[in-house]
Amino acid sequence: MISRPAQRAFGLARWLVRLEVGIWRSLFFWSIRRIQGLGPGVRAFPYARDVSPLLMAFIFVSALELPVAHLLVPWEPVRFVLLIVGVWGLLWMIGFLASMRVFQHLITDTSLRVRNGTRLDIELDWKDIDTVRAVRGSVPTNKVVHVEDREHSTTVRVAVLKQTRAVVELRRAATVDLPDGPTAVCAIHLYVDAPAAFVAAAQEHLAAAPHGLPAPDLKHDPSAGVGREASGFPVC
Repeated sequence: MISRPAQRAFGLARWLVRLEVGIWRSLFFWSIRRIQGLGPGVRAFPYARDVSPLLMAFIFVSALELPVAHLLVPWEPVRFVLLIVGVWGLLWMIGFLASMRVFQHLITDTSLRVRNGTRLDIELDWKDIDTVRAVRGSVPTNKVVHVEDREHSTTVRVAVLKQTRAVVELRRAATVDLPDGPTAVCAIHLYVDAPAAFVAAAQEHLAAAPHGLPAPDLKHDPSAGVGREASGFPVC
């Protein structure tokens, strides 16, 4: 039986490999100017506008370090190692920015996909979504994915620079894949550069989507006032 530390080490190694592969995939898609997943009837919504200047500054500093290290370090073997590491770091930073440019939020005829680079991809069917609204919010940490556990519900915040600009509220709890593992959530807050356009596009699809569960009628269904669980609805 594999010990818990070994499982964590294996999970971390797998995550690092997936992240590295994702960075190079992003560089490839960006080099051919392709938004991954974009096709007929699919609309893409970017979320990297505000963070791009910061990442570009890091990329500039990384590029500047290459000739500086070459001039300051007198030992040829050390300069060679620093060159390799510096080029890898520079490409990694460019790939990280590219991942946020090519893996955008997507709205399709069947689903809404909330993404953040190659690290997160949450796909939600329209029939499971209750509302999509433009709501400003923030998170208290630098974590991209912030999970808030509350009584009877869990909220996920996918932030950029600690900010969110829209919220997707579900009709029923849905299990989604997060960095810490599968989690049942009731609402997802996300950042998008153009929240008004994002919400308008989502509402168009919500109006046309067949919903598997009717909304509770507070006037004619007494149990609806008690909560969705009492009337047969999954708690959300």
